[in-house]
Amino acid sequence: MKNLTTKILCLPMLLVLFSCGNKQAAPVAALEVQVAEVVRQDVRLESEYNGQTYGQSDIQINPRVDGTVESLNFQEGNMVTKGQLLYTIDPLPFQSKVSEAEARLADSQAQLAKSKSDLDMIEPLAKINAVSQRELVAAKSGYEAAQAKIQAAKAGLQIAKIQLGYCRITAPISGLIGISKVRVGDYVTPGQMSVLNTISDLGDVRVRFTLSEQEFLRIYREVSAEDSKLKGSGKSIRMKLSDGSAYPYSGRLSFADRQIDPATGAITFEAAFPNADKLLRPGQYVKIILVTDVRMEALVIPQRAVIEMQGIYQVYVVNDSNKVQLQIIKPGPSFQDAYVVTDGLKPGDKIAFGGTQLLRNGSVIQPKVVGWKPGMKVQ
Repeated sequence: MKNLTTKILCLPMLLVLFSCGNKQAAPVAALEVQVAEVVRQDVRLESEYNGQTYGQSDIQINPRVDGTVESLNFQEGNMVTKGQLLYTIDPLPFQSKVSEAEARLADSQAQLAKSKSDLDMIEPLAKINAVSQRELVAAKSGYEAAQAKIQAAKAGLQIAKIQLGYCRITAPISGLIGISKVRVGDYVTPGQMSVLNTISDLGDVRVRFTLSEQEFLRIYREVSAEDSKLKGSGKSIRMKLSDGSAYPYSGRLSFADRQIDPATGAITFEAAFPNADKLLRPGQYVKIILVTDVRMEALVIPQRAVIEMQGIYQVYVVNDSNKVQLQIIKPGPSFQDAYVVTDGLKPGDKIAFGGTQLLRNGSVIQPKVVGWKPGMKVQ
């Protein structure tokens, strides 16, 4: 009876073991991973530099006489034309100076007429010795002094009229005028520090940026080489605005400063950009994009495929059996969304994009080949 009970209790366990032994384990599907071939192409490497915009001409408006501002004859922030009246300064003091100068000129003219009459009367008498030679010399000297006084009076009148003209301040160029630094009733005086406003010619916009001395030397040597690929790169410079958008027009390099700033160890360059739609204004901060190196038939891979850890760069290389193997590489400069590889890979190698924690060294994957190129977004 005891043996029968033991056999009955063991029967369910035997049935379970028997059923499990006959059931085969389900195969695990290979992980589908995006794969791209190493791209071989010519690469124009670009560098970005911080820059600031200036007008084609930025002309400061300074008073040339002192006085009280009587009127502002323009709308701030609008375009003005060359010769347009901008400011008027109280002209009364200078009108008085003109009147005084005119009176001095009239007095000098009267004195000249008198001295000329005296000389005309004395000269005939001197010929017959009716008057002394001293009196003749004195008459001639008086006439010459009156002539000199006339010239001085005319010069004084001209200066007074010029100063009176300075009471009307006109635009020296056509362009965009800024916010006025003075208002009606303010007293202004001449001087370099006394600025009323600034007018900017926005036909072309200048952008100034700096290069370090080391980078300048490298680029200069490269451009100077006989077979340089950088020749002419300064004729097509790109720009990026502060919001990250690309400026639609390319610029050209205008000049480089004559010296390297000893305080910063950098040299200033200037580029000119067209500004037909007046989008650019003086004082904007932008980024200049300049081609600084050209590499022929470089090996390029997507940055997404690179794994960096403690300064070591690796990629998953896919072999003919669809097995991935970690490979150490030596990346060069970045190019768009890619790296230029200088060592560790060869043309035709296939690399996995990664992006999943399930991918392991030695894993067998199901490759999904993607026709990737630098700048191409891959989902």
